[in-house]
Amino acid sequence: MAKQLPCSLSSRLIRLPEVKARVGLGRSTIYRRMREGTFPLPRSLGGRAIAWAEEDVSAWIAERPLQEILLDQTSA
Repeated sequence: MAKQLPCSLSSRLIRLPEVKARVGLGRSTIYRRMREGTFPLPRSLGGRAIAWAEEDVSAWIAERPLQEILLDQTSA
């Protein structure tokens, strides 16, 4: 599921536990949204390891309205 996408040199890569903590969503919801195309895709680190660009996750958070964030946290 992970795609190899260009990543800026200044971007830090964050693993799933940090992504979950930042966005307030569970693993299943994050993966479902990735399939739907509504959540940033991770980068492959090799083998089965993946990580997200911190700037992609931060941008996704910034573009979401507060109401949507609150609804996700009550349903996740």
